[in-house]
Amino acid sequence: MAKVDVGDQAPSFELPGTGGRTYSLADYSGQGVILAFYPGDFTRVCTQQFCSYRDNATRLEGLGVDVLGISPQSVESHERWAEEQRLQIPLLADEDLTVAKSYGVVGWASPLGKLVGLPATSGGSYVQRSVFVVDGDGIVRYRHSSRTGAGFQSVDDLERAVGSLPEHRGPNPVR
Repeated sequence: MAKVDVGDQAPSFELPGTGGRTYSLADYSGQGVILAFYPGDFTRVCTQQFCSYRDNATRLEGLGVDVLGISPQSVESHERWAEEQRLQIPLLADEDLTVAKSYGVVGWASPLGKLVGLPATSGGSYVQRSVFVVDGDGIVRYRHSSRTGAGFQSVDDLERAVGSLPEHRGPNPVR
């Protein structure tokens, strides 16, 4: 499993997601996108993360790039979680971990991970909480990954990451 780093071409993907549509990296060509990989719906830290994004939707919209959540649960699970938490960010189903593997953010769920509630797939793997900022040319400009998933990238962190892109000045894009 290769690890995608800053400066690399972002692996393309096409995944089913909430709202009854399919999402692909190509949809964000010329605009860029933030990919937020997360271990699982209905888990404590993931709920905190995505609710913080919901509560700061105006700030996220001001970034000029969309945020997509990606995890191994089904679209049906994503829809239930999004409805329960009133989440507005599209959630994509990477059930076989193909996309997570292509970005290098799959780990083995050790017994300790299982004790702290880290959701593992049937094969014993889990998705590491990770954020990638991909620019409009499909190049990874920011990467953050957490092996434990105990914390998450805040909206402040996302603003700083997007603000450092050459085509952005502060939180609003220069077009």
